[in-house]
Amino acid sequence: MYILENYSLTNQAEIHEFLHKNGFALLINQTLGKLWATHVPLVLDFKSDGTPYLLGHISKVNPQHEGFAENNEILAVFTGPHAYISSSWYDHENVPTWNYIAVHVYGKIKIHSHEEAVLGLKKLVDKYEEKSENPIRVENLSEKTMREARGIIGFEIEITSIEAQKKLSQNRDDVNYKNIISELETLKDPQAKAMADAMKKNRP
Repeated sequence: MYILENYSLTNQAEIHEFLHKNGFALLINQTLGKLWATHVPLVLDFKSDGTPYLLGHISKVNPQHEGFAENNEILAVFTGPHAYISSSWYDHENVPTWNYIAVHVYGKIKIHSHEEAVLGLKKLVDKYEEKSENPIRVENLSEKTMREARGIIGFEIEITSIEAQKKLSQNRDDVNYKNIISELETLKDPQAKAMADAMKKNRP
C-alpha cells in the first residue's frame, strides 16, 4: 500500500484496536492462476506468547481455498470509516480529497482441522454475540445444526507484516481541521459521522 509519511499508522496497540473493531476483511490470494478475493470476518487473536494472528473460515465450496495449498501467502485488507472531503470546507482554495483508515495484513495461511475450525467459529461468534441480550453459544447448538460446520475451511494467518494508514486531514491547520469535522457532522451519513469521530480522537 502506498503510504505518505504524514499518514502512516505504526502504533501497534492502535492497529490492534482497529482490527478488533473493523473485523470484516477482504481476503486476497492467487487461486487457479488469477487473483481471488473473499469478503470474510476475521478475528484478531493472540498466542500464549502474545504473538498476534488472524482467525477465520471460508466455505468449502469457495474455490479460493484451493490456492492455499499452492501458495500460503495471503493479504487481508481491513477498512474503517471513510468520507469525501470537499475543499469548499477550507478557508482557501484547494482540491477535494478523501479521508479514510485502512490496514493491510500480510501473512501465511495455515489450514485448521475440523476441531480447530469449530474453536475458531466459537471465538468469532462469542465476539459478535457479546452485546446480544440472548447471546448464541456454539457449544449450545444442536448436533444437527453443527453439521453445517462440516462445510467450512477454518484457518489462521501468521502475520508477517502490516501496512496501516490513517488519512485524516493531518496536513490541515487547526482551523480547517475543525471546519472539516463540523461539516462532516452536518451530513446525514454514518460514514461521515464516524470519520468526524475518528478525526476528533486523532486530534483532540
